[in-house]
Amino acid sequence: MLRLLVSSAVAALATALLAAPASAQPAQLFPGTTYEQGVQFTPHGPVAIHVVRGPRPVGLYRLRPVLSNESVVRRETLSAMQRRIASQGTVVGVNGDLFAWADGRPSGILLRDGVLVSPPNGQRSSAGVTLDGTLDVRRIKFFGTWRGGGQRRALNEFNKAPGKNGIALFTSDYGAATPRVAGSYAVVLSGFPASTPNTDITATVTSATQNGSLGIAPGTAVLIARGIAASKLQAEAPVGTTLALRLILQPGWETVGDAIGGGPILVRSGRPVYKANEAFTTSLLAPRHPRSAIGQLADGRILLVAVDGRQSGYSVGMTTFEMAQTLVRLGAVRGMQLDGGGSTTLAFDGKILNRPSDKTERPISTALMLFYYGVYAQPPLVPVVSPNGDGVAEEQALSFKVVRPSNVTVMLTAPDGTVAFSETAARVPGTYEVPFPPAPAPPPPPDPSLPPPPAPEPLPPAEGRWALSLTSTDDQGLTSSALRRFAVNSTLGFPKLEPVRLFLPPRGANATVRWTQTRAAHVKVTVETIEGVLIRIAALRRFEPGEQAVVWNGRQASGKLAGGGRYVVRVAATNDLGSVTLEHSLTVRRIAGPRK
Repeated sequence: MLRLLVSSAVAALATALLAAPASAQPAQLFPGTTYEQGVQFTPHGPVAIHVVRGPRPVGLYRLRPVLSNESVVRRETLSAMQRRIASQGTVVGVNGDLFAWADGRPSGILLRDGVLVSPPNGQRSSAGVTLDGTLDVRRIKFFGTWRGGGQRRALNEFNKAPGKNGIALFTSDYGAATPRVAGSYAVVLSGFPASTPNTDITATVTSATQNGSLGIAPGTAVLIARGIAASKLQAEAPVGTTLALRLILQPGWETVGDAIGGGPILVRSGRPVYKANEAFTTSLLAPRHPRSAIGQLADGRILLVAVDGRQSGYSVGMTTFEMAQTLVRLGAVRGMQLDGGGSTTLAFDGKILNRPSDKTERPISTALMLFYYGVYAQPPLVPVVSPNGDGVAEEQALSFKVVRPSNVTVMLTAPDGTVAFSETAARVPGTYEVPFPPAPAPPPPPDPSLPPPPAPEPLPPAEGRWALSLTSTDDQGLTSSALRRFAVNSTLGFPKLEPVRLFLPPRGANATVRWTQTRAAHVKVTVETIEGVLIRIAALRRFEPGEQAVVWNGRQASGKLAGGGRYVVRVAATNDLGSVTLEHSLTVRRIAGPRK
């Protein structure tokens, strides 16, 4: 398989950090938000660290929890969640709260737009986001009450089955229907408003049943009681009764609109927390595991951190306190740990950025996402387009996305600085294509007294660096912009590798890579493993225009024969148009034969 790419684009996603390793420029995910990865070498082994830095979550940005499948008791992978909500914003995020393995129910709070979905665990920290974008990490307790024809009574559980003599409230966020609870009495509440904490909620009893599972339609809720609580509910809430309920968070968190559970607290007032005294076993805190965390800098910027682990030779993971120290080194003044282990996942726009320890991406209960609501320019189909007829990277695709009604100006700038395409239009939420190559300007009207001229041949796009720039003002008056660069470069073309399967006897054998070169360039031909480990530099010099070929004799730089396996042969050229690379897959097989 052949591909054409800018070599620096691959390296941009590998940024080392912490413990003073080599570093590179972080990769921009969307305006104001970057991703970088690195390795910290420790006495226990390497630790792979992935860091997303984003702005204070206000205006065009928001830090929000996401519920798997929009249901408390189902699980979904992080990448699937992002694909599902792509029309709501451009998002990067990590896995969220710990959860019950059996049904996926989160262990702590989930609060969305001021609506309670899952109650907090009072023995663990919760992370709330205030209206001004401040991360507030603290322990929050939950209480509930209900009242029918009698006195105000305790509500024991919320979106969770009640205990022996308890009563629980289920809202439509729980799922399509309540669980079947033996020995229970249940009533359906209609006209049920949003489950906003610390406010009076009223609804009317419209039906009742025993021992059954009840559907939960939007705008309804269900009270399920057992034992003594069931007797009280049956006596004090007959059909037609208006019930008053109250879901109480303490402290109140009046300025918090979104919150997620997790824990323990990692950073308080800029200092790492060694012992948080939260309800976690030592086996969850002390060993080196994959870890996920949320942090905030003093200026309000957000950190999303994922540490890979349980992968010997690649990353051994961290302890909880080491994660706390890592957040502080990154500048966090407050922070909290999220679920870890096989759940640790970091993804952007539906694509995983880290290396989860499970063989496949684990379905999880909740996630914590940084949303961007401004205009977003999709990455170009290829960073370098080469329209030379060889079938490799012949076409470019450009597009942008808006998630709010917006007035958008699109400008495509050619390498010489001229504007090749410009358009301003009102856009409803959606994804829009930008034509490339841009259509030429229409010719002047023909002279009717003359024969019509032949249709002009379309011209190839100018070679060099192009820029797609976007500016937008949405229906809330918020402005945003985006910029994507790409290149047109036909320096390399018509690649061919012979053979694509190289059988190596003890005396060795040759593989030849050929290409056509339209311009002089400094060329480097390498043989690498599929993981990117350099095996041999087969050529490193200036090549002139014309047909070119380089032979690899199947040997490493040390002179030893290469081992059997899959390799990549790369031809990288650099000139005034930039850098462009052709690559080809090569399979090597070692065979028996006479030695020299």
